[in-house]
Amino acid sequence: MNAPELEGTMTSTQAPAATSTPSPVLFEALAALGSSADDPFIPADAPFSPEQRVWLAGFLAGVRSSAIDVTDAGGRTPQLALHVLVGTQTGTAEAIAEDLGRAASGYGVAVTTIGLDDVEVDRLPAMGHVVVITSTYGEGEMPDNAELFWETLQASTAPRLDGLKFSVLALGDSGYDGFCQAGKLIDTRLEQLGAERILARVDCDVDYEEPAAAWTTQALSLFGALAPTDADAASAPAPAAKPAKKPGRTRSPWTRKTPYGATLAVNRVLSGPASSKEIRHYEFDLGDSGIEYAAGDALGVMPSNDPALVDAIIAELDATADESVDGSTLADRLTHGFEIRTPSKDLVAELADRAPDSELAGILALAQAETLDSWLRERDILDLLRSTSVRFDAESLLDVLRPLQHRAYSISSSPLAADGRVHLTVASVRYAVGDRAHGGVASTHLADRVAEGGTSGIFVSANAGFRVPSDDDAPLIMVGPGTGIAPFRSFLQERRERGATGRNWLFFGDQHRAHDFIYEDELGELLTGGVLDRLDLAFSRDQREKVYVQTRMRENGKELYAWLEEGGHFAVCGDASRMAKDVDQALHELIAEHGGRSTEAAAEYVHTLKREKRYIRDVY
Repeated sequence: MNAPELEGTMTSTQAPAATSTPSPVLFEALAALGSSADDPFIPADAPFSPEQRVWLAGFLAGVRSSAIDVTDAGGRTPQLALHVLVGTQTGTAEAIAEDLGRAASGYGVAVTTIGLDDVEVDRLPAMGHVVVITSTYGEGEMPDNAELFWETLQASTAPRLDGLKFSVLALGDSGYDGFCQAGKLIDTRLEQLGAERILARVDCDVDYEEPAAAWTTQALSLFGALAPTDADAASAPAPAAKPAKKPGRTRSPWTRKTPYGATLAVNRVLSGPASSKEIRHYEFDLGDSGIEYAAGDALGVMPSNDPALVDAIIAELDATADESVDGSTLADRLTHGFEIRTPSKDLVAELADRAPDSELAGILALAQAETLDSWLRERDILDLLRSTSVRFDAESLLDVLRPLQHRAYSISSSPLAADGRVHLTVASVRYAVGDRAHGGVASTHLADRVAEGGTSGIFVSANAGFRVPSDDDAPLIMVGPGTGIAPFRSFLQERRERGATGRNWLFFGDQHRAHDFIYEDELGELLTGGVLDRLDLAFSRDQREKVYVQTRMRENGKELYAWLEEGGHFAVCGDASRMAKDVDQALHELIAEHGGRSTEAAAEYVHTLKREKRYIRDVY
């Protein structure tokens, strides 16, 4: 599974750029909060432009605003109705929205939170005040629950949004070319349609907590300042009541910043000895952590780097392992603090700049992202350091590396069946480049560096958009080749434990049946026990012509379409770049063929499945 919707460091879009004229909206809002650009907490000789002073004063006003009594003479609190629109892939944007909702009452703001897939664009003008919190998926794509919203918003038929006030918080990963692209696109389009940006967009990188919290404070301060006055509140209708919070789990204290040290109870190989893959089954004991999860969620694993790679980089720097860096040893910083498997953009740029005649500089000069990605794909930090004559000392190297991030894996157990444990199904990434062995960071951390009985930091990433059907009678079709079977193992366990009567159909495959049919015994038991009604297998290399899960879908298109017509749900898990796209194409084609629909009508049918939450994906 891909790293969660990534998060982060405040960028230049957060504080207004210095201009000769500060924003009137900001001045008005700050005046309403009893603050101004001449905030007594900002030193007079501080090197800020007038507009930067306004921005900082707004932030400080927000921090102090919780002490302001906004109750009117009738004992009521004048409130501004704010709609929080959330685009999420793995739950991070949703968690930020929850934080905003908890803080809102202190600012005279009543919050309604809506997923972008539930937003009708035609209703945006009537909302009046909105904030959008959205992640970016893959290389600049919209998260799954924002696709239909974006299609409608960018269409020529989209309504004018004059009078709508908004702000956008964008989540992304600067390691990708499409950094925060989803948020940037929505932000620009809202302005194009006439909406007024009340607060500049904030772009968050992987360390998102602090900038997201600062944006939340600013946004609530500014929108709260627009709340009706006492007189207005007395004559105006009360804002719509905040919808009851959806049933959910209590916020866990275990996060990527504070992971739970869970004991690894099981670590066993699933794939056969002759397989070209190494797929393992893991079980973590949740002990007294209080961790709760649901079928469909992901588990974040905090990895450590390969000690052999750490030692080799230290030797390449001509440094020592116990050299002190930022209050720790160099070995510890490289082992636990930084990404050393995937080169950062800053390192690539620095090497190309200091070695203009190098192969890397030549590739970078082509300005072809695919060529550069291909060249970098199997190279780690050590490979890059050895590719030029550039020499770094320890501190200058760490300055151009990215923080080490958790990896998220689809959970392969239902809490109803796992008895206080959480299961993972993970392929160990191993390959050779020249005479050097390389490995994936977290997959080899689990396989090689956490023995049974050892511990690793974990936390749950909720994925509310990827769930077992709430209707236990609904048919469920699952497509999950390779390790994509993981969440569907949890779905089948869940439906079995709930006594669901809806039929279940699984499409599974890999390279060779003899070596790659993971969980074969379990699936056989689910078939004979009546939990799994159909199992269609696609082992691509067991015959001359390659057969994939989408091949089996097309072969059984008539019946698959019939299941959909009966209210069936369609779920996909696995590789986003090829498999998921091929499966989506096959789905469109079989709906057109067996439903007697045109290409356009088939696309609308699929859109309806998505709107009804009957087409869900967990792709990476």
